[in-house]
Amino acid sequence: MRTDLVSEPGDATRPNEDFAGVGLPASGQGGCVIVLDGVTPPGGGTGCVHPVPWFTARLGGALIELTVSDRDLTLSGILARAIRRTAGAHAETCDLSHPRTPQATVALARWSAAEVEYLVLSDSALLVRGPDGAVTPVLDDRLARLPRAALATDALVDAHLRNKEGGFFTAAADPAVAARAVTGVLPRREVRALAALTDGATRWTETFREGDWTALFDVVAKEGARSLVERVRELEAADREERAFLGRGKTHDDATVAYVEL
Repeated sequence: MRTDLVSEPGDATRPNEDFAGVGLPASGQGGCVIVLDGVTPPGGGTGCVHPVPWFTARLGGALIELTVSDRDLTLSGILARAIRRTAGAHAETCDLSHPRTPQATVALARWSAAEVEYLVLSDSALLVRGPDGAVTPVLDDRLARLPRAALATDALVDAHLRNKEGGFFTAAADPAVAARAVTGVLPRREVRALAALTDGATRWTETFREGDWTALFDVVAKEGARSLVERVRELEAADREERAFLGRGKTHDDATVAYVEL
């Protein structure tokens, strides 16, 4: 088993809102990899007294504990239980109905001796490499498929699209969103390695078009997770003024990569 994990904030003066973890049960028969991308809220409040890193740390910790300890639960069931547990930790102090209550995207995989299960919610990505070297992306592309006009302002997104039918879903305070995640199961023999990434790291492919998913996976597998993040930072810096690729997006985003060879 080989693992490689890096998580770097987009701004050194602000806390990293991502979360990443790898769990390896003592039995040695399986494990899990988890990546969360905390959603940075706009100005104006979230109805919550806690910052996004508080939320991602608690949700991520619950996901790791439940994923490695309860094999009887599906990944959707685990996500629902983790959301419910995290919501319960601040329901008495915060307005969890607020559309910007702390929330995160999710990429999660769990493997045993027989199979590999996966779950993706919103725009984090899970890449699966098979024994023939082919790389298959597991993506929840609902946000990417929305027309740009519908995403013109935060107010429009919050009113009509965020965690709403016809829009997109994130892990916030409602455990029911777990049923909206992209999920599946693969035979263990069909998986040689996994890479879970937040969209700050997938910019190399999705924003800057430096290579396809296979090329991105090769960078991580051959050069390391740190190399991919460094490449992204160089591209971001080069586009800081022109913004030919970045457009209205952040110049630097939190970037997280978790790589596992099974």
